[in-house]
Amino acid sequence: MRQGLVVFGEDWGKLPSSTQHLMKHIAKHKTIVWVNSIGLRKPKFTRHDLLRMGQKLFSKASESKQNETVSLPKNFYVVSPLTIPVPVWPLTRLLARWLLLWQIRPLLNKLDLDQFDLWLSLPTAVDIVGYLGEQRVIYYCGDDFSGLAGVDHKTVSLRERELVERADLVFVSSETLQHKLSSPNTYYLPHGVDFQLFANPVLASSLLPKGKPTAGFYGSISQWLDQTLLTSVIAKMPDWDFVFIGKASVDVSALKAFPNVFFIHEVPHSTLPQFSQHWDVALLPFVMNSQIQACNPLKLREYLATGRPIISTRFPAVEAYQEWVHIVDDADAFCDALRVSMHVKTSQEQQSLAAKEDWSCRADEILCVLKHYER
Repeated sequence: MRQGLVVFGEDWGKLPSSTQHLMKHIAKHKTIVWVNSIGLRKPKFTRHDLLRMGQKLFSKASESKQNETVSLPKNFYVVSPLTIPVPVWPLTRLLARWLLLWQIRPLLNKLDLDQFDLWLSLPTAVDIVGYLGEQRVIYYCGDDFSGLAGVDHKTVSLRERELVERADLVFVSSETLQHKLSSPNTYYLPHGVDFQLFANPVLASSLLPKGKPTAGFYGSISQWLDQTLLTSVIAKMPDWDFVFIGKASVDVSALKAFPNVFFIHEVPHSTLPQFSQHWDVALLPFVMNSQIQACNPLKLREYLATGRPIISTRFPAVEAYQEWVHIVDDADAFCDALRVSMHVKTSQEQQSLAAKEDWSCRADEILCVLKHYER
């Protein structure tokens, strides 16, 4: 009997998400049909959105060629659908569903899946529920979409409410989301880590500054980065270098004004250990907003896997790791933590903790829950 999952997530192969990490491991046990992003907001007539739509059209036109050349896990198939992003009116929702069914059903028939579950990481995919012949509906909530930038919050919130009501199982990545989406079938599933990638020693990147202790951060440089706190800390610590890796979507001129601050554009995920293994301290300097309140950042466990010291502002998901993370509430405490951390060596105990949270362990947890709910 051939079993599988039909997964609605973001575009496969982009910056690795929790869903992508999980499905790489679950693909060892089940056939995966991955449906590329159907969107979380309506496109606008901006340069960014027009380029995005062009990429979608191109990816659909060249899908067969890409699937032949791009390395995919065994038993893994990717569909790049043409659809209507975040339809609102009943007629457009009906048309969007028909387009998706028209493109996905032929592959399911070709694969001859006997049983499959529907895994939705995007609430906007709720309109497909009940139309593919799935055994169960699983909602995986890795973010608080109501606080996520660039999302049609009103529509997505309505779709999420509908999806939670219709889902057989709900997995959430933080305790805050567990409370928000509480139901008898809601399971707390924290993010994991690609432990081997971040723990196995690699050479340092030539892009790292030399000569001073270094504190580093990688990820989206957005409104949730506490620039007010950082500018205060950096001004007090001229003998340290501060490195920020990622795309800045907010004004960072205040940080760039310091001579000991270095910005590095986005780098491939696989090269991040070349930085995080070799700076003296890893940083999680967040503003406490609704998104951070509900988040469980992937980089927390990636930092842990390197064994290097970590300094973080206070937010719910980091509290469980206070034995391993310096949690600070102000600039003075931040500076004190930097001074202490400068003399700390790589912690093997910290790495042992992270090893137990590998993505393969998270995937096994999911498979156990699915086994328990088999009909």
